[in-house]
Amino acid sequence: MWHKPSPVPVDEFKKSIPGVNAIFCAFNDKINKEILDAAGPKLKVVATISAGYDHIDVAECKKRGVKIGYTPDVLTDATAELTIALLLSTSRRLPEAQHEAKTGGWVTGASTWMTGPGLAGSTIGIVGFGRIGQAVARCIKSFNASKILYFNRSEKQEAKEIGAIKVSFDELLSESDFVICCAPLVPETKEMFNKRAFEKMKNTAIFINTGRGGTVNQNALIEALKNNTIRAAGLDVTTPEPLPLDSPLFKLKNCVILPHIGSATIETRNNISEISAKNILAALNGTDMPAELKYNCDVYGV
Repeated sequence: MWHKPSPVPVDEFKKSIPGVNAIFCAFNDKINKEILDAAGPKLKVVATISAGYDHIDVAECKKRGVKIGYTPDVLTDATAELTIALLLSTSRRLPEAQHEAKTGGWVTGASTWMTGPGLAGSTIGIVGFGRIGQAVARCIKSFNASKILYFNRSEKQEAKEIGAIKVSFDELLSESDFVICCAPLVPETKEMFNKRAFEKMKNTAIFINTGRGGTVNQNALIEALKNNTIRAAGLDVTTPEPLPLDSPLFKLKNCVILPHIGSATIETRNNISEISAKNILAALNGTDMPAELKYNCDVYGV
């Protein structure tokens, strides 16, 4: 058991798991060959309290016959809510406005002060149209966006009901006023948001990432924000996590950063813990797990 809010140090982790049958972990616990070796041959299941599983060496688990449990459905609504909150916070410059209100910078009578783009009439592009991407799109509909575009490896039948249009990655980048990344981190999505991608966007575009930090080349993002290649960015995920306090991103007024709290509602955290525990019990008892990773998930939308 690890009772501290910080990730378990690797050495401490390795000392505590020899001979275990199951590992209960979070997204910031790296379950790699080193950890699996330390656990030993009795390990039957790894259960993570996350929808993403890029922190787990899936191929190594598969080779050893170790099952993987995750929580893909439970945190969908919470993460979609956070995505919309971050989108509005970034576009309407809420952190800047709060700072001015608290520090004597409150301006009255200036019609252009603290203005930002609204969602009504805009084009929204969503990269990764799995459960979370679709939930975000449904939320956005209520803001009267003129068009919702999505990029995904495969076409999603749910898109028709939502009214979202499948386009190429480049088309999404060039047409969208807001680009939202909900994609998981897999080899195909690693640093897909690079210098070229940001240069494809409108210089008025706002970029939001609630997927995984590794989908973004962070140096390219920093330059894009500094040079006004894009208007602003809102990030709930970064590389690394926690982001060092001396990161240039923290110095940029046009970047809103949250500490990876996408699933941080009381109800969601309770539910994902319960499902992870049930995943472990089912795997050890030889019954069907509530949410087992089957190694064949859609690359662009878990």
